[in-house]
Amino acid sequence: MKYFDSHAHYYDERFEEEYSGGAEALLSSSNMENVSYIINVGTSPETCRLAIEQAKRHENMYTALGIHPSDARFIDDIEAALSDIEGLIIDKTNKCRALGEIGLDYHYPDTDKEMQLDLFRRQMKMAERLGLPVVIHDRDSHEDVMTVIKEFPNVKGILHSFSGSAEMAKELVKLGYYISFSGTVSFKNARKPKEAAAVVPGDRILIETDAPYLAPHPKRGTLNHSGNLEYTSRALAEAKGITEEECARITEENARRIFGL
Repeated sequence: MKYFDSHAHYYDERFEEEYSGGAEALLSSSNMENVSYIINVGTSPETCRLAIEQAKRHENMYTALGIHPSDARFIDDIEAALSDIEGLIIDKTNKCRALGEIGLDYHYPDTDKEMQLDLFRRQMKMAERLGLPVVIHDRDSHEDVMTVIKEFPNVKGILHSFSGSAEMAKELVKLGYYISFSGTVSFKNARKPKEAAAVVPGDRILIETDAPYLAPHPKRGTLNHSGNLEYTSRALAEAKGITEEECARITEENARRIFGL
């Protein structure tokens, strides 16, 4: 079986700190033998460039480029940053297949929600103009994420590491979106992801690592990587009542479709 990792961050410093030889050694190791493709996702102009550099070194790695809502507070000139991101996206040598990671994150009480909403809408407009799918981050912000998505009916994409309800998942599918499940779907207390997975049609589900984070059971708490996708796929298959082979096949096919590979 081959697995498509629809969302990872291989430039993250944790790889250098926790894996001998760092990300490059890991990506070239036997851990990756069952991995077909990886989408390396940037979250700021700086990390987008790091993601691009890695993708150019690995034939099966592509990029998604954007500004994460939590990274925006560290950017002094948002206008310049957005222009920078667009320039990186339209350069065909950068292997960009989606605009992301964008969205909203209301987890912390001091969050500037208006700033995040403005940035989210501006990047949705960019995706519409460039004809790209989006990769959306949604943390404790379900209602506002849905509001913005509905404002841009011509934009389609992915809700990554889905944490919403089954009803939200069904509504997103009606709007043309794909739902991606990370290692959290394998956690014993993960009632909502399992319920959502059960109702998402087979042609709209994806799997991801969000590496180096969210390692699935039984690897929970360790450095996550694409070689762990078999555990996520197994848990997703169980939630949907399908075989592991079928889950690997359809998630791989779905990812190829949305990313144009």
